[in-house]
Amino acid sequence: MGATRRQLRFDPDAHAGELAPLVAAIAAQWPIDARTLDRLVRRYPKRGSGLFRKSEIIAGYRALGGAPRFGASEPDFVARLRPRPVRTLSGVTPVTVLTKPYPCPGRCVFCPNDVRMPKSYLADEPGAQRAEDNRFDPYLQTWNRLRAYRETGHPTSKVELIVLGGTWSHYPEPYQRWFVKRCFDALNDFGAGIDGRPAAGEAPAHWNELATRVEGRALDGDSSYNRVVGRELRAVAGGLLHASEACVWEELETAQRCNEMAGARCVGLSLETRPDQVDVSEVLRMRRLGATKVQLGVQSLDDAVLAANRRGHDVAAARRAFALLRRFGFKIQVHYMLNLLGAAPEGDVAGFRALVGAPDFRPDELKLYPTLLVETAELMRHFEAGEWRPYADDQLLDVVAACLESAPETVRVSRVIRDFSSHEIVAGTRTANLREVAERCLAERGASPRDIRAREIRGEAVDAEMLVLREQAYATSTGDERFLSFETAEDRLVGFLRLSLPSAGAPYPELEGAALIREVHIYGASLEVGSRGVSPQHGGLGRRLVEHAAAIARRAGYARLAVISAVGTRAWYRSLGFGDGVLYQTTAC
Repeated sequence: MGATRRQLRFDPDAHAGELAPLVAAIAAQWPIDARTLDRLVRRYPKRGSGLFRKSEIIAGYRALGGAPRFGASEPDFVARLRPRPVRTLSGVTPVTVLTKPYPCPGRCVFCPNDVRMPKSYLADEPGAQRAEDNRFDPYLQTWNRLRAYRETGHPTSKVELIVLGGTWSHYPEPYQRWFVKRCFDALNDFGAGIDGRPAAGEAPAHWNELATRVEGRALDGDSSYNRVVGRELRAVAGGLLHASEACVWEELETAQRCNEMAGARCVGLSLETRPDQVDVSEVLRMRRLGATKVQLGVQSLDDAVLAANRRGHDVAAARRAFALLRRFGFKIQVHYMLNLLGAAPEGDVAGFRALVGAPDFRPDELKLYPTLLVETAELMRHFEAGEWRPYADDQLLDVVAACLESAPETVRVSRVIRDFSSHEIVAGTRTANLREVAERCLAERGASPRDIRAREIRGEAVDAEMLVLREQAYATSTGDERFLSFETAEDRLVGFLRLSLPSAGAPYPELEGAALIREVHIYGASLEVGSRGVSPQHGGLGRRLVEHAAAIARRAGYARLAVISAVGTRAWYRSLGFGDGVLYQTTAC
């Protein structure tokens, strides 16, 4: 694990002399472009240590008097500086946390085997680095990520919590409850201005010893990831699960209720699992944890390819998982891999088109991953034997472009490549901006992607009175779906709602006789809860989409409308007339 990557906290008072004129100059400029900002930062350097970072300038604005001294309000001042605004232009602030290293039921040949990380992750990935720095403690990961957002000017009141690492469903239930509960504790504390990190830093106390034992470890001989990680966990914690890493349901539910009106609310919770781990009991458990989205590692729709890669499940398992997750209302985000062992370009494209077009599948979101060979993966043996080779760059580009062009307007292609460092990649593309390159390739042919990410409004101003309400219908294995969207005359997507009209019997009593809202999402810059601005958020578009969904459900013969609400959106749905159930909120159509 080595030395921590944490940096010392910045003290703006110690640099008040240099910061004050810099903050004043920035506050006086509007509009301000990147070149002007760079010129000002260079005019007022940090004494003895280079230039001020944007987070340090924001800290200086706050410490030195804020709006009363500098004139510009904090939102206006931050707008001049906000780094990487795309982070929160999808309407929510994403917070990614990783579970600890733990045995995995999979034996996939393409999967990295870094015993310092949860299965399939590498220590050099940005999210993995943050997790390692925080010893995989869920409270520390969540709280420190929120702090980083706040220091760089991003809003933190509406958080999408994304839990990654190995196979979530294979972790013990007490650990699952504890992990999610501690994330909620951090959200609640951060929103209330409470810093609980000193106490959280003491647990799990065994992690420092574990970090020392596995530092620099690579799998040797026939040692497996599961064997090494399991042995080390037992050695330092007395078992795979430490006594501190558990809680009962009542403790989690208390933290959830607190979060309903917290200053940092969880408006979406995503968990990651495999198709063969999805059954009714697992779906109910994920729902009770507060999950609204499941990331599903489908990888391929070719049984021969799945078998060659020792995936451990077949395409039929993916069909069952899709049907079950959709019946329970979850948003489904699929991982689909290109260039697996035994795959071919034409098969990859055909499989992708079946994935996004066949009623048995049709995910809501996609991560499209070309296979990247890393040294610890079993695929290395096949590479050395000449049994697997990466696609040539132009061949891979054609496959990615064809997939992007095939993605319908109801799907969001979230990512197009894993975030591996180039020095970790033995074979495979090192093009980090693969989606951008593929889009240029499409543009040269007079085509363009039509998926949600390509069309979302992001930071553009919107006239709500000029928006067009569209309704798109498509069939699934469990019934019909309606994709309701507000769009501009220029074909930009402002917001949408996913409505499920199930044809089979209800899988859970609260869903009896009900149509089901699976997602409501309004794009534009994320705004704090209760605030208003030029963003489409908080402008009544969500309410109008829900009203339209209720009318559709009523005409289709449903007596009730249910919603798979996140913990942090329960209050908003109550304001629309929805009543609380155990796992869902419902209202009469």
